[in-house]
Amino acid sequence: MEIDIGIAEQDRAAIAEGLSRLLADTYTLYLKTHNFHWNVTGPMFNTLHTMFETQYTELALAVDEIAERIRALGFPAPGTYAAYARLSSIKEDEGVPSAEQMIKLLVEGQEAVVRTARGIFPLLEKVSDEPTADLLTQRMQIHEKTAWMLRSLLAA
Repeated sequence: MEIDIGIAEQDRAAIAEGLSRLLADTYTLYLKTHNFHWNVTGPMFNTLHTMFETQYTELALAVDEIAERIRALGFPAPGTYAAYARLSSIKEDEGVPSAEQMIKLLVEGQEAVVRTARGIFPLLEKVSDEPTADLLTQRMQIHEKTAWMLRSLLAA
């Protein structure tokens, strides 16, 4: 059945493409955060282990919301590591970084997700896609706050 929500198909496709990049960034950050949760060591172990668990749990819920919005727009959501590697602006890290380096990498990842989300807004405003704008606003608030909290751990 044809989708008639007041947004042209080509605009929905462009939004879905942007959301697919956001989904890839979010999933990649989820995996990185989960990996760091498993592998963190050092004097801040308990704090970081718990913090990372809270963060990856939130990210796991976020990927579902983003994928479901892509589906609501009428397009398939990417769901493979190959697609995420192609679409994501966040790169994987080899080895096990130090706890401090993990924090820095997660700050960079959180900020990358914000930039990806922010880049979709011009199209959303043009076609009045308030539901996607609302989703992105919520995601950006969470990622900006998380980046701030992580950066606070690095303050001297």
